[in-house]
Amino acid sequence: MTLEITTTLTATPTSDARLAEILADPGFGTHFTDHMLTVEWTPEAGWHAARIEPYGPLSLDPATAVLHYAQETFEGLKAYRHADGSIWTFRPEANAARMARSSGRLAFPVLETDDFVACVDALVKVDARWVPEAAEGSEKSLYVRPFMFASETFLGVRSSRHVTFMVIASPAGAYFKGGVKPVKLWLSEHYTRAGRGGMGAAKTGGNYASSLAAQDEASAHGCDQVVFLDASEGRYLEELGGMNIFLVYGDGRLVTPETGTILEGITRASIIELAQKMGLQVEERRVEIDEWRDGVASGAITEVFACGTAAVVTPVGELLWDGGSLATPGGPVTAEIRETLVDIQFGRTDDPFGWTHQIC
Repeated sequence: MTLEITTTLTATPTSDARLAEILADPGFGTHFTDHMLTVEWTPEAGWHAARIEPYGPLSLDPATAVLHYAQETFEGLKAYRHADGSIWTFRPEANAARMARSSGRLAFPVLETDDFVACVDALVKVDARWVPEAAEGSEKSLYVRPFMFASETFLGVRSSRHVTFMVIASPAGAYFKGGVKPVKLWLSEHYTRAGRGGMGAAKTGGNYASSLAAQDEASAHGCDQVVFLDASEGRYLEELGGMNIFLVYGDGRLVTPETGTILEGITRASIIELAQKMGLQVEERRVEIDEWRDGVASGAITEVFACGTAAVVTPVGELLWDGGSLATPGGPVTAEIRETLVDIQFGRTDDPFGWTHQIC
């Protein structure tokens, strides 16, 4: 299926002067482009009414299903301006595939990959002037947020018979101002994020809501992020509040927790392919928290890093828990992986994997 997307341009676009001011220091998730994309679904009509229109508030009935039962999924990807002025996204088809998996878990209809990518492309084209200019060493981009929610007005507990898919976009600055900095992590020993058969592998708002109390606990201990352990035994690494994690061994191995109850990050998957091309042996398996502690203490583990769309790759400098802490040394593997990924995304180096997708 190929959606027909209509476009109604805003009568009051952001002025060039104001846009320049925003793009000079965009922050993250604070400013939004002039337009948004909407597509609707019903059992009778399927996906229909695809349209781009001026960005603005939604009008929802108080009985809208998503407000009561949290039937919702979302994605996150970025659009990058290359040095020649062209605009590209990074593996959008992988985001489409993950949203399809999330849709299956949340009892949603699936938006096909071609339509997902076409919707993202269409909005970015209309708001292309919001994609920051390429600059040496800059990591500014346009963050794109596709999301889907149960929009039926109905209080019964069942899958929604009216679904709305939308795409909005927001310019984003570099995650690390002044250079990449190691993050400090808090090990949560009281909260878990997901269990077997749950929604941990789906990108849905409830997973992030469940991480907030633990994140507040981490912040109270001076940490940047929280690390979750498995729900069954409390022994095995899962993921961070918003990122996946890797352990780097001195013998050339890269180890990351296996998926199933954790989100399969697009950056995580890219790192696995890239690391193998670099000659590293990648292991996706269960990883005990004591393996991390003992490995750093013995010197077997030489680096630890986290990864995600926003930060790309960030070194982990310290792990803290109630009654203890562990400093993690930095190293060249993390830096090389990060630099290579960022250079591919911004078109500063060749893309041997075919990951980048040109929009305009």
